[in-house]
Amino acid sequence: MPPQEKFGTPVHLDKACDDKATACQSSLGSEVPRSNGSNKEMDDTRDMDFDELLPYVGEFGVYQRILFVLMIPFASFVAWVYFSQIFITLIPDEHWCWVPELEGLAVEQRQSLAIPIDREGYSRCSMYDVNYTEVLSNGVLFPDPTWPTKACQYGWEFNYTTIPYATVATELGWVCEYSALPTAAQSIFFIGAIFGGLIFGWIADQYGRIPALIGSNLMGFLAGVATAFSQSFWQFTLCRFFVGFAFDNCFTMMYILVLEYVGPKWRTFVANMSIAMFFTFAACILPWIAYWLADWRMTCIATSVPLVLAVVTPWVIPESARWLVSQNEVDRAIKILGKFERINGTKVPEDVYKRFRETCAKICKEEEADRTYSVLDLFRTPRLRNITVLFIIIWMVISLVFDGHVRNVDNLGLDVFVTFTIAAATEFPADTLLTVVLDRWGRRWLACGSLVISGIFSIWACAVSNNIYSATLAIFGRFWINISYNIGLQYAAEVLPTVVRAQGVALIHIMGYVASILAPFVVYLAIVSPVLPLLVLGVIGIAGGLVTLFLPETLDKDLPQTLQDGENFGKDQKMWDFPCIGRKPEDVEKPPTFKTFSRGSVRNTMRASIRGETLRSSMIRRSSVRSRIETGGNTTTEVERL
Repeated sequence: MPPQEKFGTPVHLDKACDDKATACQSSLGSEVPRSNGSNKEMDDTRDMDFDELLPYVGEFGVYQRILFVLMIPFASFVAWVYFSQIFITLIPDEHWCWVPELEGLAVEQRQSLAIPIDREGYSRCSMYDVNYTEVLSNGVLFPDPTWPTKACQYGWEFNYTTIPYATVATELGWVCEYSALPTAAQSIFFIGAIFGGLIFGWIADQYGRIPALIGSNLMGFLAGVATAFSQSFWQFTLCRFFVGFAFDNCFTMMYILVLEYVGPKWRTFVANMSIAMFFTFAACILPWIAYWLADWRMTCIATSVPLVLAVVTPWVIPESARWLVSQNEVDRAIKILGKFERINGTKVPEDVYKRFRETCAKICKEEEADRTYSVLDLFRTPRLRNITVLFIIIWMVISLVFDGHVRNVDNLGLDVFVTFTIAAATEFPADTLLTVVLDRWGRRWLACGSLVISGIFSIWACAVSNNIYSATLAIFGRFWINISYNIGLQYAAEVLPTVVRAQGVALIHIMGYVASILAPFVVYLAIVSPVLPLLVLGVIGIAGGLVTLFLPETLDKDLPQTLQDGENFGKDQKMWDFPCIGRKPEDVEKPPTFKTFSRGSVRNTMRASIRGETLRSSMIRRSSVRSRIETGGNTTTEVERL
């Protein structure tokens, strides 16, 4: 979906490309662009934004590869922040009332004498209501089934065979009538994520990506370590609320920063493979960190202390040059790009920097009179309003189903450590597959298909009684929802107009956090029936998948720039259109065209809203010139943002 670069005046290239399309394309390709005498006049007069400057510096050179590798710790941090609560609140399936008077007996004797038997074996939440001192003095070793029962009075005992360590939930007795407390704590975590997203997103746009990255990681470090010293539910919940501040932001700021430095054709690779490799590896080893430490407090500390490494960020990671440009700190941005030149072994001509400075000065002056847009503009026109509401619904569905699958792993009836590792490992093939097919098959049908297939596998898992088969089907459901999640991250950024893209994406993601608040309660339905969580997730996933068919496809489409563009986007599409069917070569089907451009999209590159614009979009492509040669010797050139 190549968005067009627009300029204020028509761009005529009379006899501009001696080698026709090849020469035009090479003039702003991935290597250092070249210009010749025939297009010098154009180069000297036209605007140049950051995306046109980047190819001169290098789109994925040595320095960008170093930054890609430096994503490893931050991708690990977000995995540990997100998933660690699962392993510090685990509760063994077998637990029963603790009776102090019987502590001198063996476990089997304590259970036999004090715990009534129900359909599932020994009761988890009740005990016989008798005087055990008197019972023992009378030499009674077996209970009378007619004895009255009562709820546990002195706490619980737990069978630590499958989960070989005490957790905060077992220490504080979050079972039976208190069994909803871990669920509530997890929901509070996502409420913290909402506030964290707003606060650190604002910091990123006002003070830079690096301060937001450091701040979110330090917040996760402090709150994570404080969690280890919690002595009550409210202390634990308060700590998890502030850990939620770090969730997503402790990686997303680095993720955005790196994407802002790489060329368009590398964004799909960087966006998806950073998660596929780094995030997946960290998620897979987390269960075994908890298993090996066998102490929930040490697990909190071990997964939180590494976040403090973010304090060295200013010395190893540059501030976003795009953000600096948006703040009119052009000289500082160019100084950073000079470091890229040295490490990448490239050289930017001084006249290129001169035109870039002039463009920035001109746009900043025009910004003073520019209209300010708000997220409310998305709801002022009927079609754009419908699209926005649909995206909110679909992203809430994806977030709910994804997080539900993540947290339902303990209900699958198998070893939670092994099952979680296998389920987390599905992220790698899912992201790899998506990297290959997303720009070929499109977003709409792939999002629909992955959600529907995930729902089918989830419902199928409910119909299977064998735990191994059921867990396998649930893991397949997790695989497909991983694909949906990654599509959803970039889909909205491609459909919403540039002028409100950042705010619109932020709104949609916040509503996703709201849905994630409900996910733990969906998983909690297992106390009613073990099949209910997957059944609910399956039905919701299928319904959400079908709703995506009402969205417009963005593959090979120009990004909407204005609100009117957003209102008209996809009007010519039909519900059953499929990008891979009936596609015709663009150069054959479209006659040579000539477009008059405005500076609107150049100005948008200067905005701080680049934060939302770069999210996951391999199709937000710029920095190349596509030449179309009209038969008969007349040459017309169209400059497009790719």
